Amino acid sequence: MLRIRGAQRNTRPDTVAAEEPLEIRLAGTPLAVTMRTPGDDFDLVHGFLATEGVIGGPDDIAGLRYCDSVDADGRNTYNVVDVDLAPGVPIPDTGLERNFYTSSSCGVCGKASIDAIRTKTVHDVAADALRLPLGTLLALPDRLRAEQEVFDKTGGLHAAGLFTGDGGLVALREDVGRHNAVDKVIGDGVRAGRLPLAGQVLMVSGRASFELTQKAAMAGIPVLAAVSAPSSLAVELAREVGITLVGFLRGDGCNVYTRTERIVLPA
Repeated sequence: MLRIRGAQRNTRPDTVAAEEPLEIRLAGTPLAVTMRTPGDDFDLVHGFLATEGVIGGPDDIAGLRYCDSVDADGRNTYNVVDVDLAPGVPIPDTGLERNFYTSSSCGVCGKASIDAIRTKTVHDVAADALRLPLGTLLALPDRLRAEQEVFDKTGGLHAAGLFTGDGGLVALREDVGRHNAVDKVIGDGVRAGRLPLAGQVLMVSGRASFELTQKAAMAGIPVLAAVSAPSSLAVELAREVGITLVGFLRGDGCNVYTRTERIVLPA
């Protein structure tokens, strides 16, 4: 690549983040295609299915496997995962155009309307008793950044981290898509049978969108914090379900948009 820094220019190798499509199938029938960074694919699938309301826990999946998706040279690309739902778990309704292309930057592309994606959570997030000291909250961006191994090499990945109320790291995942990183973190909890993720904080490296707020609600997470701005729909949904939504979390400040009582301010 050509590296330009002011008047300085040179040519040198660089490391970039991988991005490939992942097709998710249910019993052989295509459900969704998402662009993602390869790795932790089974976590991604579990998290995607949980936040879409298809499954409620690990027992709802009877099996999952990579399919034979081959490239021009006949090698398996590992870009197709087929899922068998457990007996009694209903196949989701795909009549609202929920099963088409999803990009790595926007997880709601191809969905018919906001009403179609306002999946209702079964967890009472509003009743979560978490109280988060301001100092613990302000320290999360640095904690997240310090754990981003692939970002240090590429500079091109989003991260999502799940933290306890005292700042302890539970899980961290990276991906070219912020919604994929969140699905991977939640999927880790699904596979371990830890849902709902009560009393915990979801920290994301980008902005707080409607979709990420929905995913937090579906997983039972009471606090969603982002280093950048939230959207108006994210604020509305957070208020509706009882999530504490934090934006512009950087340095010594932040904006808390909903359920401010969960943030414990110093005397």
